[in-house]
This record gives sequence, structure tokens and C-alpha cells, in this order.
Amino acid sequence: MSISPSLTKLHADLSRRAVLHSDLLPWLPSPLAGVERRLLERDGGEVARATSLVRYAPASRFSPHHHGGGEEFLVLEGVFSDEHGDYGPGTYVRNPVGSAHAPFSATGCTILVKLRQMDPADQTRVVIDTRRSAFVPGLVAGLTVLPLHGFGSEQVALVLWQPDTRFHLHAHLGGEEIFVLDGVFEDEQGAYPAGTWLRNPPGSRHAPFSQSGCLIWVKTGHLAPPFPGMEPVPGR
Repeated sequence: MSISPSLTKLHADLSRRAVLHSDLLPWLPSPLAGVERRLLERDGGEVARATSLVRYAPASRFSPHHHGGGEEFLVLEGVFSDEHGDYGPGTYVRNPVGSAHAPFSATGCTILVKLRQMDPADQTRVVIDTRRSAFVPGLVAGLTVLPLHGFGSEQVALVLWQPDTRFHLHAHLGGEEIFVLDGVFEDEQGAYPAGTWLRNPPGSRHAPFSQSGCLIWVKTGHLAPPFPGMEPVPGR
């Protein structure tokens, strides 16, 4: 099933803050049987700049396709596969602009995926098993970081917060995006349990903390215009 016209502009204004609890969103069918989506942000129809949760039923497959604007994903549950390998829980993958694959899942899986949001000059394919990788000390006590990728102003990492850890007030000149993987992430604007997706626009400020501890996927510096993936699509 194709994307409803009402969902082709979903949190598409990247200058605005967005907060969603993904567990409250419906699973929507994709054009391929057995593959469903929870839409977090989208600008376009089936070819779109998009951030989604995607769920593959066991033995489901997606058609072979090219990544005209690149693909980035984190495996949340199960095992995601393609002709290049199998990617278990916690695996972070970047497929650059121009790459292609035919994904499937033998046992079923759920991934956090971002499409058409890469700089074409960033041609590094990345595969990291985060569950077997070492975190390094962060900027404050109680914070450890697993860097995943960096290109230009964009930085991607997992950040582990021990209970009662606080970070200083700071600004996101190029914006910030977070997906809470475990525990509860907090700032002066609210508390965000596991499954929450946040987007803080360029120039925003906050002083984050976690009373109970948490693990977050975080990307910074990627929301200042011009935005990768926002170039006109030929014929549309």
C-alpha cells in the first residue's frame, strides 16, 4: 500500500521541534507483504526523505532497490539481512548514495531507518556491531559514548547515561535528533521513555539528564540547511 497523501508531509519542517512516542503509532503496510512502517518524519511519497521504524515479518523480503539519497539504519530487534550479510540487534549500518541491495529477514526484525538524508560525497559504507564495541568516556561523569560515524558537521553515536547523570546547558547549532533505546532520557521540557523520537532544530538549547539512566541513539549537526535529501527528485 502506498503512502497516504495526508502523510507525505509529516514533521517535514526541519526548523520545528518534534517529539513522538513510537509505541503509540500504528503500523502501516508498505507496498511489500510482511513489511510494515511506523512513520516518524516524511517529506514525499514512496520516494521520500524519511525516518521510520520498519518491521519485517519472518520470511519477508523487500524488492531490490537503489538508495538515491543513501540509507542509514539501526537494528532494534531480530536479524535484518541482505546479500551483503546478516545484521543482528544493535547493528548500525550506512549504505551510501548510489548503493543497492535486496533486504529480507528470515526470522523477523525491526529497524530504525533514515532514507535520503546523506551527503553524496559521503561514500563510506559503515557496519558496526554496537553490542561488541567499546564505549569511551564522555564529557561529564556518568556518560559514555560509542561514536558511529562522522562526516562534515554530522556526528552519529550511541550515548549511555548512568543514573543521575546531568549534562550542561548547550546549543545545537546544526540540530539534534534522538531515539531513546532504553531507559528514560530527560530535559527541562519533559521525560522521554524508550521508543521516543525527538528532533531539536538548529539553534535549540537544552540541559539534558537522566535520573534512572538510559541509552540513546543521537545524531547532531545534520539539520542546518541545505538538508541532504531535500534536492528536487527528477520528474516530481
